[in-house]
Amino acid sequence: METVACGWPVVKGDCIAGKSDSCIAVITLASSFEPYEEAAMWGSCKTENLGVEKIIINTVSNSNIRYLLICGNESRGHLAGKTLIALHKNGIDEDGRIIGSDGAIPFIENVGRDVIERFQKQVSLIERIGLVDIDEIRRIVDEYKDKEGPYCEAAFVVESAKKKGRPVMDITSGDIMVSGNVMLDSASGIVCEVDSN
Repeated sequence: METVACGWPVVKGDCIAGKSDSCIAVITLASSFEPYEEAAMWGSCKTENLGVEKIIINTVSNSNIRYLLICGNESRGHLAGKTLIALHKNGIDEDGRIIGSDGAIPFIENVGRDVIERFQKQVSLIERIGLVDIDEIRRIVDEYKDKEGPYCEAAFVVESAKKKGRPVMDITSGDIMVSGNVMLDSASGIVCEVDSN
């Protein structure tokens, strides 16, 4: 069973990999501390939507992570830590809103329910929002790093959501001559080359 996805952490952000077989990952919210390499993953999470999504994806793609220490100070307005706790406890509603979050924009758009359910089953949260004592954070990491074996299922690799692209428009003429045979369609804002034949 593959416990760690190839190229882990699979989503880049403010988190770095440490000891990938460690049972604990550390999220420092809006605080920044020198990483402790005994944690599987270490980094900040400042937003209650994309930041939380990255944490979930990187956590489930490493089955060794069984604990998530949430520490450091909250980012004002976003409340990423409390939102992560609400998501773990309550999940999302039919519109993707994290149930019970007071964050400004607590919506999950790029992660499916199956990924959230895996996150809820795989990890236990250690809620220490406001903890900024690095010695205590390291003590918690040392206490939990070897506490449990990997989750009973292989690493869960999340397919990235495709960005919505602009529709392709076949513009063959315009209403403003830019130069030579280059025209601008002022209604769509598209510049195109016009066949002069």
